[in-house]
Amino acid sequence: MARPSVMVTGMGVVSAIGCSVGAFFHALVSGRSGVRPLAGEGGLPVASVEFDVKAHFPLAHARTLDRFAQLGLVAVDEAVLQSKLQKADLQGPRVGVYFGSGLGGATAIDDAYRSFFAPEGRVNPMTVVLTMANAAAAHISIRYAIRGPSLTYSVACASSAVAIGEAFRAIRDGYIDVAIAGGAESIITPGSLASWKAMRVLATPDASHPEAACRPFSADRTGLVVGEGAGALVLESSEHAKRGGRAPLAEIAGYGIASDATNLAKPDADGQAQAMSAALVDAIAQPSDIGYINAHGTATPTGDVVETESIRKAFGATADRIPVSSTKALHGHLLGASGAVELIAALMALRTGTIPPTCHLEERDPQCDLDYVREGARRARVDAVMSNSFAFGGTNAVLVARRASAS
Repeated sequence: MARPSVMVTGMGVVSAIGCSVGAFFHALVSGRSGVRPLAGEGGLPVASVEFDVKAHFPLAHARTLDRFAQLGLVAVDEAVLQSKLQKADLQGPRVGVYFGSGLGGATAIDDAYRSFFAPEGRVNPMTVVLTMANAAAAHISIRYAIRGPSLTYSVACASSAVAIGEAFRAIRDGYIDVAIAGGAESIITPGSLASWKAMRVLATPDASHPEAACRPFSADRTGLVVGEGAGALVLESSEHAKRGGRAPLAEIAGYGIASDATNLAKPDADGQAQAMSAALVDAIAQPSDIGYINAHGTATPTGDVVETESIRKAFGATADRIPVSSTKALHGHLLGASGAVELIAALMALRTGTIPPTCHLEERDPQCDLDYVREGARRARVDAVMSNSFAFGGTNAVLVARRASAS
């Protein structure tokens, strides 16, 4: 019996460059950066979201949500609205939530430690449920009365890509018909940033051009820029979407996952290439079928070189002909939310025929020698895309999507 195709019928984004899919993608193709110096942190560049909590949640409800869960719920609301699924459509047992977050409630964690070490020592009684990594998935399930599986994947920077991949498999293998999948992250807090600064992987502040602090694949790159945000997809089996009269936006075609098994923080080209190759096999696709790769592209000195090598290993001679870009130059590194947000960027390239560029790339690192779309947004027909998410700990998750068939 043939397994069902898995369709995307809704998408939602919350990011530093736009709090809707349309605004987000317009900023990508326009080259508008959301990176800004953080006040009180020595000009440290970050990509934070301009987000009015009161516009989305009553105060009493907002107090039960850490910021990462707030961002996640807003992205999900957009995706569900676009899908045209009604709340009643989401309440059966064959609907699931598959969500990712690297850390969970970072704001609540910082608040709890600050309160604990204060003279009065009073910690918010909601701290446990605010900080738990599965809080966003739980709130999504409650908001839409979803009674199927509600699962959270915490796999560092691959969290939301893994969540989408596992949701894809659950639908394709017949366990469920519909999934809300994606991820959210918000770690622009004093404690989290201090930890990242201690690793010495963050971009150096640039007083002259702070918006260009993240420069993937560039010879003068200095490190990553921490961002925050959320991305969400509504996935449905093709038959379920067809019965409901919902036109698919794209098809999730393949998912590959592999481990480096070498180092907690240093990436490995063989592990990354294995994940890309596995995704191609899963999609029954050839390297030449891929018209665009949204790279992990964090702008770290080691990571960009290793990813370039891994793409060459997976794609061989075809690698020189495939446009590759890192959109992190504009929205920052969303950590556990990166996979979902960057897959949406790739899906929009698929749908619009416009490939987003790698911004702030003036002089390419000689060891990074692929086509990084340096000239600005590029018009091209794209029939299939790949999105890479490579995590600390060595988990590599890769998603492949293609145009939805007319049938």
